[in-house]
Amino acid sequence: MSDTPPVSASGRLDRGVLVVSAVVVIGAFMSILDTTIVNVALATLSRKLHSPLHTIQWVATGYLVALAVVIPITGWASERLGAKKLWMLVVALFTVGSALCGTAWSAGSLTFFRVLQGLGGGMIMPAGMTLLAQAAGPRRLGRVMSVVGVPAVLAPVAGPVLGGFILQDLSWRWIFYVNVPIGVLALVLGLRLLPDSEAKRSEPLDVRGLALLSPGLAAIVYGLSEISGKGGIGYVGAWLPILVGVGLVTAFTYHALHISGRRPLLDVRLFRLPAFAASAVTVMLIGSVVFGVMLVLPLYFQIARGASTLTTGLLLAPQGFGAALVIPISGRLADRVGGGIVSVAGLLVMTAATIPLTILSAHTRTRLRS
Repeated sequence: MSDTPPVSASGRLDRGVLVVSAVVVIGAFMSILDTTIVNVALATLSRKLHSPLHTIQWVATGYLVALAVVIPITGWASERLGAKKLWMLVVALFTVGSALCGTAWSAGSLTFFRVLQGLGGGMIMPAGMTLLAQAAGPRRLGRVMSVVGVPAVLAPVAGPVLGGFILQDLSWRWIFYVNVPIGVLALVLGLRLLPDSEAKRSEPLDVRGLALLSPGLAAIVYGLSEISGKGGIGYVGAWLPILVGVGLVTAFTYHALHISGRRPLLDVRLFRLPAFAASAVTVMLIGSVVFGVMLVLPLYFQIARGASTLTTGLLLAPQGFGAALVIPISGRLADRVGGGIVSVAGLLVMTAATIPLTILSAHTRTRLRS
């Protein structure tokens, strides 16, 4: 018997899939919201914690480094614990990390708690996608992604706007405390509504692969973060970690291709499939553009233009609203004509919209920026 869930005669998603989607969306919304709500607060955190902006940027960078370290073990952990248990665990870790961030007393302590938060946040999305794939099956995955995608793109919009309201009227600590009730809600709903997923008898963890890949990714992220602060790519503290990271990732690739007797941490042979390789590169490039803009524009609005945090959040909102309008359509189109055509069309539109951002100045009109 096939394990693929049946597709309803009407083509609609059944109640069980929608329930799983709703619960997973809450966790995903929380983690994505946190990323962008912090971006709009960097200038405020720099003032309140009496630290230079380059140091405060580690509040964002430390989170990303933690993501890079923990993401590679998600597949193994999901098999070992079961997707539901893993999702519950990482949502709980993220929620606790958020509460601790709100108690931070210095830039260093805040960065440390953000790393803890990132260890949970890095697996929220992959574990959630596993739950969705198990509930929907491959034939309905495009439609499920369109349902989940709307809240996922609204979260980056809500982050700056909510952050603006909080920083205008409340303490900066509430940009982290706001995650706590969302996390508790996600845990309660997940415990009651998510289907139990049995843990499989997974193979032993590829410790050598983990020791190569996770530090390698972390070193690359660290090096890239140093480029902007101390003299560009020519600064030894930037290019050396990148070089070391690339070396470790290359060593992992060799290890994964030649390991025998057990499964590697990541199956790099998948990159031999042209469609998979192209999709992975495309997702990486899109993420670089979207989240790079979400990091740079808040600083531009607040530092170069003197905008308030609330105004900054409102100026960032159009990006998410545009995405929210087309995602339901793109999911249906991907199921009908294939994701390649839809992706290329979206990339062309995104490229055309991104080019004007490269010529922004301190005197660019607000309507053009939005």
